[in-house]
Amino acid sequence: MWLFRSFVFLLVLCLLHRSNSSFIRLNNNGFEDIIIVIDPSVPEDEKIIEQIQDMVTTASTYLFEATERRFFFKNVSILIPENWKENPRYKRPKHENYEHADVIVAPPTLPGRDEPYTKQFTECGEKGEHIHFTPDFLLGKNQNEYGPPGRLFVHEWAHLRWGVFDEYNEDQPFYRAKSKKIEATRCSTGISGINRVYKCQGGSCITRTCRTDSKTKLYEKDCQFFPDKVQTEKASIMFTQSIDSVVEFCNEKTHNQEAPSLQNKKCNFRSTWEVISSSEDFNNTIPMVTPPPPPVFSLLKINQRIVCLVLDKSESMASYDRLNQMNKAAKYFLLQIVENGSWVGMVHFNSTATIVNKPIQIISSDERNTLLAKLPTYAWGGTSICSGIKSAFQVIGELSSHLDGSEVVLLTDGEDYTASSCIDEVKRSGAIVHFIALGTAADKAVIEMSKITGGHHFYASDKAQNNGLIDAFGALTSGNTELSQKSLQLESKGLTLNSNPWMNDTVIIDSTVGKDTFFLITWNRLPPSISLWDPNGTIMENFTVDETSKMAYLSIPGTAKVGTWAYSLQAKANPETLTITVTSRAANSSVPPITLNAKMNKDINSFPSPMIVYAEILQGFVPVLGANVTAVIESQSGHTEVLELLDNGAGADSFKNDGVYSRYFTAYTENGSYSLKVRAHGGANTARLSLKPPLNRAAYIPGWVVNGEIEANPPRPEIDEDTQTTLEDFSRTVSGGAFVVSQVPHPEYLLDDLYPPSQITDLDATLQEDEIILTWTAPGDNFDVGKAQYYIIKISGSILDLRDSFDDALQVNTTDLSPKEANSKEIFAFKPGNISEENATHIFIAIKSIDKSNLTSK
Repeated sequence: MWLFRSFVFLLVLCLLHRSNSSFIRLNNNGFEDIIIVIDPSVPEDEKIIEQIQDMVTTASTYLFEATERRFFFKNVSILIPENWKENPRYKRPKHENYEHADVIVAPPTLPGRDEPYTKQFTECGEKGEHIHFTPDFLLGKNQNEYGPPGRLFVHEWAHLRWGVFDEYNEDQPFYRAKSKKIEATRCSTGISGINRVYKCQGGSCITRTCRTDSKTKLYEKDCQFFPDKVQTEKASIMFTQSIDSVVEFCNEKTHNQEAPSLQNKKCNFRSTWEVISSSEDFNNTIPMVTPPPPPVFSLLKINQRIVCLVLDKSESMASYDRLNQMNKAAKYFLLQIVENGSWVGMVHFNSTATIVNKPIQIISSDERNTLLAKLPTYAWGGTSICSGIKSAFQVIGELSSHLDGSEVVLLTDGEDYTASSCIDEVKRSGAIVHFIALGTAADKAVIEMSKITGGHHFYASDKAQNNGLIDAFGALTSGNTELSQKSLQLESKGLTLNSNPWMNDTVIIDSTVGKDTFFLITWNRLPPSISLWDPNGTIMENFTVDETSKMAYLSIPGTAKVGTWAYSLQAKANPETLTITVTSRAANSSVPPITLNAKMNKDINSFPSPMIVYAEILQGFVPVLGANVTAVIESQSGHTEVLELLDNGAGADSFKNDGVYSRYFTAYTENGSYSLKVRAHGGANTARLSLKPPLNRAAYIPGWVVNGEIEANPPRPEIDEDTQTTLEDFSRTVSGGAFVVSQVPHPEYLLDDLYPPSQITDLDATLQEDEIILTWTAPGDNFDVGKAQYYIIKISGSILDLRDSFDDALQVNTTDLSPKEANSKEIFAFKPGNISEENATHIFIAIKSIDKSNLTSK
C-alpha cells in the first residue's frame, strides 16, 4: 500500500552550518567560492588534493552537459589542515574555514562504510548542509560500487545546491506497479537489469530468482536489483550516475511517479529536473554557447589564529551595567575560550579608537592576564565603529602583512550612522568580523559586515540572568581548530533571586569531556557564597574571586571526574542576579566529544513568514538520538519563548532519528534582533548513538550484469541499522547566534490566526484483514503547536488524482476521529469497502488537517 504525502509547505556535521553560511556564488553560469575542507584527522597525503582536483574537473564537464550547458564549476578553494607540512603553493585562507565547508573530506561516519553522502535535513528545493567524502573513496576505493568520483560529485551537488532527493530507496527497493509487475525503485524505468538473490559463502556463490513475500506481495528481503553494465538509457543521475549512458536528470517525460523514492515523497512527485529548473540558479542563467573553462583551484593552509577584540567604551556603555557585563564576558573569552597558540590584540573605541595591546601569542596564563588588565574601566564619548575596526586592522598589521583570515570581535551597544562608510574596506580586507550587539540597538551596517565576511552575529539583552554576552563570547571558538581543542559549553544559566537567596543545581561532566574544565560564577551586587562538590562529594575550593568585575572562577586541574557535580550559590543581596557557566574540552583527542550546534533557518525574516529552529547533536559524525532539547528565543526587549525541539520526523522536522531536532517559531513580539540559545540533556538509558548509515547516501551497486551473468561487487560491511549504543548522562548548551525580524505589526493585530496546521509527513498504513490501520503524528493548530480541529482523509486509485484533485476524491468517514495535541501519535482504522486483496495494494491515501479558523494544512 502506497501513501501519498501532499506538497510540503516551503520555508524560505560534525557541524551544523549557520543559516546561509555557504559562500557559493553563481557568476556567469559558473559556481564560485566552493570550499572543500580536509578534516584535521585525515593523515597527510597529497594524492587526496590531486584526486579532489581531478574529481571537480571531471564533474564540471559532466554537470555542464547534464544541465543542458547551464552550469559548471569555476573556482574552488581546498582547505588543508594546519598539521600538514608547509608548501609554497599553500596560501593563507580569508573567510574559508571549516564552518563554511561545502564539501568535507573526513573519515567515514561508521567504520568501513565509505559511501559518500550529503547532509540534508530541509525540504525539497532547499539547499543542503555539506557533502561528505572519505579519503579512501577519493583515493580510488569502492569506485566500482559507487561509480567515478566526478559523476558522483554531480549527484551529491544536486542534493546540496538544489535540494533534490534520491530516486532509489534502500528501505523500499521494490514496489508493485500499475502493470501489476514488481519493479525496482528507480528512475527512469528504462534502466534495465535483473532482480536476483545473490549469496556467497565459503568461496562459492549462488544466484537464484527472487521469491514473492506472501505478506508484502513484494520480493523477499534478500532480493537485489542488478543493473546491466551496458545500457542506452540516459536518465537518471539521481538514480545511478555510474552507468556510462546516464547523462541526464529525470525530467517530466522520463520521471517514474510510481516509485516510492524519496524524490517522489519529498518533492510532490516532481522529477529532479523539474525541481532544478524551478531554482533561482536556473532562472538566472541561459545556456552557454561555448564550453566552459576548467575549474581554478586555490590551495589554502590553516595558520595560527589572529584575533583583535574591539570593545565599545562610549557613554551609553555606562547604562544598565553594560561595561561591566562586557568585561565579564571578555574575561571569560580570554581566560577560557581563545585557544593556546592564538595571537590576541585589543582596541577600545568611543568617538575615536585606542590601541591598548598589540597582538601577543597566548602561551600561558601570563599573556591572558596581560590582556585582562587592559579591559576598559570607564565609559564616555560617542561611538565611531569604523575607527575601532580600522585600528583593529592596524593591530593585526603589526603581525602580518595581510589581514587574510584574521578575526575582529566587535562589541557595541549603539548605532553609528557612519558605520556603512567602511563596509567596502572590510570586504576587501580578507578579515572576518564577528559582531556582538548589546542592548536594543544593533547597527545594520555591522550586521552586514559580519555576514559578508563569514563572521558570527550575536545579540545579548541587558538581562544578565540570560547570560547572553557570556554565551556569545563562548561561541567564538576558532572555526579551524580541531574539535578536541575546542571549548564546549556544558552549562549556562542564571536566576534573579528575591525572597529565596539560593541557586542550587547540578552539572553533568560526561566521559567525552573533562579536560580544562572551567566554572564561572557572576553576580550583580555582592559576592555570593559558593559551594561546589565533585561526584565523590569532595568540596572544591580555591575559586578566584574578582570583586571588581563581579565574577569568580575555578579551573579544575587535569581531567575532571566523570559524573554529577553539585553546586549551591547563596545570594548576599536582595534582589540579586547570579549566573553559572561551565565549559570543558575533550578528555581524549582520539575520542570525539558529544557536540551541540544550533541555528535558525534564516538570518533575516519578515513577518508573518514562519521560521525553523534546528539543533544537531553528534559524537564525531554519528547522530545522538533521544535527547531532551530546548530552545530559548529572546527578543531585544527581553521577552523569551521556550520551545521543545523534536527529532520525530513530523512538523518542522524533516527526518526522524537523524540527530537534528527541529521546531517552528512564529511567536514574534516585536521588530528587531532575536537571540537563540539551545540546551540539550541526555539522560542515562534514553540518549543513544544511531548506527544507521547516513541519509542521502550514494547508492551502493551490488554488482553488474555482463553478458547475462552477475559480476558482483564486494559486499558492504553489514550493519544492524536497529543497533543503538546507549550513552551516559550528558549536557550541553550553545548559542545559535542572532536573527532579525521586520514588519511585525502592533500586538493587537497579532491575535489573528495566520498559521495552518503543519503538513502530516509520516502517514503510514497497514492492511489487517478487511481494515486499513493508519498512523501519523498529530499536527497542531499553528503548525506543530496546539491541536487541530478535524481531519479529512481521502482515498483514490490514482496517486496523481489524489494530488491534483483532492477535493473530488472519495472521503473516509472520520466522524469519530478527534485530533490529539500536536506531536501525539494518532491511530485510525477504517474499512475501504469490498476491495480484493490484489487491488488493496493500489489504494492511495491522503490526509489534511483543518484548524478552528478553517485554515487547511498541505
